[in-house]
Amino acid sequence: MEDTNQPTRPTRIFVSDVDQYSSRHIAEFLSRCVPGQSFEEEDDEGEEDTLASPHGEPGFQVVGTVSSSSVDAKRSFLLEEYMALPRHELLERLLECDAVVYNISETATQHQLEEATWAVTALHTALENFESQKVFILVSTVMTRAMTKPQTSDEADVLLTEEDFKRRKPHPNFKNHNNLEKLVLKLGRTKRSKLTSYVIASGLQYGKGENLFHYFFKVSWLMQFPKVPIFGQGTNYIPMIHVYDLAGVIQNIFELRPKSYYIFALDDSKNNLEEIVKMISDKLGPGKTEKLPREEAIVMKAFQPEELEYLSINLRLDTFIIKDFLNLHWTSESGMVANIDNIVKEYKDTRQLLPIRICLVGPPAVGKTTVAEKLCSHYQIHHIKIKEVIEEAIAQLEAIVNGSDTESVSQVAEVSAQMNLENIYKSMETNSGRLADHLVFDMLQEKLNSNPCRNQGYVLDGYPKSYEQAQLIFFDDAVENQDMKIKKPVYNKIITPDYVIVLEASDIFLKERVLGLPESVAEKLHFTQHEFVPRLTRYRQRATAEETLLDYFDELEIHPEYIEVATDDPEYRDVMRKIIEIVGSPKNYGLSPEEQKEKDRRKEDERKQKLAALAAEKKRKNEAALAEMTADYEEWEKNLSEVKRQESELLAASSLPLRNYLMKYVISSLTEAMVECCKIKPEDPVDFLVLFHVPPPRFSVDFDQTCLCKTLR
Repeated sequence: MEDTNQPTRPTRIFVSDVDQYSSRHIAEFLSRCVPGQSFEEEDDEGEEDTLASPHGEPGFQVVGTVSSSSVDAKRSFLLEEYMALPRHELLERLLECDAVVYNISETATQHQLEEATWAVTALHTALENFESQKVFILVSTVMTRAMTKPQTSDEADVLLTEEDFKRRKPHPNFKNHNNLEKLVLKLGRTKRSKLTSYVIASGLQYGKGENLFHYFFKVSWLMQFPKVPIFGQGTNYIPMIHVYDLAGVIQNIFELRPKSYYIFALDDSKNNLEEIVKMISDKLGPGKTEKLPREEAIVMKAFQPEELEYLSINLRLDTFIIKDFLNLHWTSESGMVANIDNIVKEYKDTRQLLPIRICLVGPPAVGKTTVAEKLCSHYQIHHIKIKEVIEEAIAQLEAIVNGSDTESVSQVAEVSAQMNLENIYKSMETNSGRLADHLVFDMLQEKLNSNPCRNQGYVLDGYPKSYEQAQLIFFDDAVENQDMKIKKPVYNKIITPDYVIVLEASDIFLKERVLGLPESVAEKLHFTQHEFVPRLTRYRQRATAEETLLDYFDELEIHPEYIEVATDDPEYRDVMRKIIEIVGSPKNYGLSPEEQKEKDRRKEDERKQKLAALAAEKKRKNEAALAEMTADYEEWEKNLSEVKRQESELLAASSLPLRNYLMKYVISSLTEAMVECCKIKPEDPVDFLVLFHVPPPRFSVDFDQTCLCKTLR
């Protein structure tokens, strides 16, 4: 009997260019989805996670090509990846697959178009050797429909569908894409039992960190401009689809094999560019947009010319195949604008753009503000000082009331601003210039809920100060009274700090530090003697209260981290090192190319200055050493000269008696003998001189004439 439980070979799918945005997410989706899911009906509650495979049930085996520049990237969802294979080897890999997906929906290069053309042609040539039916899917782009016009002027508002594909007219720069589509459809008609081919005209893709729309997300998230730019009029309608929904279409086509071979992959949105950018700006950025000439996108280096072509498309399309014949588990059926909250969450999660929220606590003069500034610089987050928050809030209200910020301000908002401003002035007048706590809390909550703080995060500098203040600031009104059985305190997770850092120092250390400050600095920081001591006393009293600020965070299981400040280090190197170890690495965008270039320039200047300083110091040391050596040499020569002089004097003094004796007794006799020798001219002058010599009377020893003779000789 045949074993019906014998496992079948896993389905293998080839995807081209899996190191690019679109293909990477398509391959990841297919590797994790459930084979045969397209045949299943959705349950009543829906399926939130279409990627999760049941335990023990394998997904598709996905293989694909990658470029040489991304060899080291981690792609665990791939069974195999190929790089720069010769075409005969690549064909062998394609023949091993049940489905071949070539993706030219992004800005495809000429090489990618040529490879896709070769692949479908090579497979068609070898189809007689196929043991089972294979599917070739070309993921193309709606840019091949960009110039398609309605048949009559009466149809101007009619949506174009797949049925009109035969009269499609491509964008001038996408004629090669169109020719490839025609070739794929033509070769697929030859013998469908062996090779079936499909063309998917994909809308502009979004989601999972973004690709083409990434610029708008990034400038909004960074709050790079007061208004997010829209290049052009923004009235053009852009056909779109979530990248996972595109992957779902591919899965459905492979499993269901629809009879239509040209399919639109679009969501139900009918949004123009202005609506899309406005929604991104509202959710992530300043909430404002401005229209700029399309050429500005190139000048600002926001987009490449070929990317602008995609964003300039103006098509209103509709699809019935994926709605009526495919069983698609939609990720974003109604489009980006309608699902912006989920898209923004995907964007942050995929790119790991997570806010870092820190609350710094500590006594006065411990260095909270200096450390906060350094943390803000390191993590590129916002420094929240309560005084500045109040000043900023009042300035914004005054701008609305005075009409200097009239754009997008309704009459209701203007009346509300006037009332808030009056309440603030009244509170300050009643409390001798100070604001009531509830007004301060409202201002701080608004600041912490602002997009910059929600996007990047913040460092809260020395505020709140007590349990009660923290409770009122971070309390979440949205869940109040919803569940009275909740044991853990209810708080707003969006604005509550994730890290509480307590800087500790002894009173003696703090007082010595304050005493060492210049008088002008102490007055500016309110660290004079009559101000500092009461502030320090109040801090210590709050720390010993029945319920403290740190108790509040402990109850939320946000346990404070304590760091001792015991040395007077202006740079707080040790403190910063410990905080960075606690918080971790930055979770936002790195520097822009311009900022990185400026940073590199400053680093290079610092390096050159350091080298110049080292060279100057080395030169100074060499010159000093040379001067010292010269002085030592001169001193040595002087001493040597003195020694020689003294030796000469000693020699002269010791030779004086002998000289006197020679002059008195020898030289005169010798001179006389030599004169006589000259006169007589004997044969042996030496013997003559010896015989002529008269021995000196003062010598106590006998004079040896032979010795004298030898000496004279």
